[in-house]
This record gives sequence, C-alpha cells and structure tokens, in this order.
Amino acid sequence: MTDPADRHRPTPGPGDKTAPLARPKAAPQPGATPLRFGYGTNGLADLRLDDALTLLADLGYDGVGLTLDHMHLDPLAPDLAARTRRLGRRLDELGLTVTVETGARYVLDPRRKHGPSLLDPDPDDRARRADLLLRAVQVAADLGAHAVHCFSGITPTGTDEDTAWTRLADTLTPVLDTATAAGVPLAVEPEPGHLLATLADFHHLRTTLGDPTALGLTLDIGHCQCLEPLPPADCVRAAGPWLRHVQIEDMRRGVHEHLPFGDGDIDFPPVLAALADTGYRGLTVVELPRHSHAGPHFAERSLPFLRQAVALSQGSTP
Repeated sequence: MTDPADRHRPTPGPGDKTAPLARPKAAPQPGATPLRFGYGTNGLADLRLDDALTLLADLGYDGVGLTLDHMHLDPLAPDLAARTRRLGRRLDELGLTVTVETGARYVLDPRRKHGPSLLDPDPDDRARRADLLLRAVQVAADLGAHAVHCFSGITPTGTDEDTAWTRLADTLTPVLDTATAAGVPLAVEPEPGHLLATLADFHHLRTTLGDPTALGLTLDIGHCQCLEPLPPADCVRAAGPWLRHVQIEDMRRGVHEHLPFGDGDIDFPPVLAALADTGYRGLTVVELPRHSHAGPHFAERSLPFLRQAVALSQGSTP
C-alpha cells in the first residue's frame, strides 16, 4: 500500500473530458466466476465514511476496501463495537460487501509512517501493531468481511534478515490464532521494499508458520507489474490457491507508483481472465491512496474501465 513521493495531479472538474480512458487490450476467454469490484477508502480519505460508501453504492461498486483510520472507523477511538454495528447496518442498506485493510499511514504513530511494524526491535511496539490487527479481525468478524489485510513492514536498520523473519512469524502467531477462531482469513500483502516483498516471500512465511489455514494472500496487481519475475496474469494463476484479497491499479515496471487505469503498462483483460479462472470470490479493490484529492472522479472512472476489461476478456463487446 505504500508508494513513493506524492505526484500531484490537477483535480478534474465535473465536466472534464481531457483524460479519456485507455481502451484495454483483448485477451483469452476466462472462467465463469464473476468478479466483484470495490474501491478503497484510503483513496477517498477526504470524504466522510458514509459519503464515501454512498458514492460507491451509487456508482455500482459491489463493495469497499475499508482502511481502519482516524477518519474512517477509527480503531483506537472509544465504542468501536457500537460504531462497527452501525457501519454494518449501513453496509447492508447499501448492498456493499467489505474487506478490512490495515495500511493507514499514521493511525498508530503520528511521526512514523506505517509505524510501528511487526518487525520493530521494541516488543511493545510490535505488540501495538499486533493489537491493531486483532482489532481489525474483530471488526471484520462483526461486519462479515471476507478478509483482513496486513503487511510485514520494512526491515529496521541494524536488524538481520533471520531476526526479522523470526519477529514476523512470532508476532503474527497470536493474530492468526484469533483469526482462526473468528473464521476470518488474514491476508498478507507482498509490498515492495518490505521484508515480505514478493510471492516467494509469502510462501517462505507460510512454510515457516506451518501453512496455517487462516493465513492467506493479498495480491496487489500493480506490485506484480512492478517487481515480480512473472507477468501479472501468471502471478494471479500462481497465487490462486492462497488468494484471500486482491488490490488493483495500474503501474509501470520497476516503479512503485499506484496509477489510474490506462496510465501504466498493465494489460488488464488477461489479468482479470486469470482471476476469474482461479475461482476467487472476494473483492477486487481499486487501490489509489495517492489520488484522494480527486477520489470521486477516479472512483467514477475506474469501474467502467474494469467492466470493459472484463467484457474484452470474455470476448464480448464492451
């Protein structure tokens, strides 16, 4: 979820037609599993949560990627359970499903972006991150969410790799126990620059922990384009058995910058065909956290693009 320095774009006006959608390329016939699309609240950070949810429902999204943050269901504020119940009723009214994401930048520490992490040298700091994940699991269980997303964090300066992997496994173990009891998958995201950065790293963690049922994978399609050796569609096929959450945006090879659809290099119809072939039934969530300044605009643009890509992947006319 982290990306490089902010790249500011002018905010389009309501009638702006200067940036038409790029047409996705054609692709082979996919499997029959229908894909369900959501949009991440970290890309709608300037909206009140209810306004964001209403917008997504009005645009036709199937669900929402809910990042627990101070502006959107603050996980550290009082009465979390009561606020979660109210949110659950609202999601039901709007017909939106949900996944819970934990990538808020400063929710735990106002001075350290995404800090503390599961890898911090201070065990109390690692416990604070684990507590956030435990709260997220409870929120997800109360909302009927299909997964809780998380990531490893960057290896701290002066920490060797073996120590970092040990900290990650040890800190995640009680979270996985709680997730197992709650029946909510914990979906770890390979994140460029983190200890757990690739699909191979995910499998290393999975093997280290003994392949627990509750441990799944968040696959970010842009990250596959950015640094995986396989093309994104092949990454999807390889990840299929462990997929519990999917994030999607455009990206360029070797550059970790989340881009609107059509601004990067990804050929989306083959990716969506591969995703349908895996039988994945969770949400595929648009991940544009750096574009909150024009969040409603990009939310409106993104869903037609994805639907067009699905139609092309199926060999039909958009």
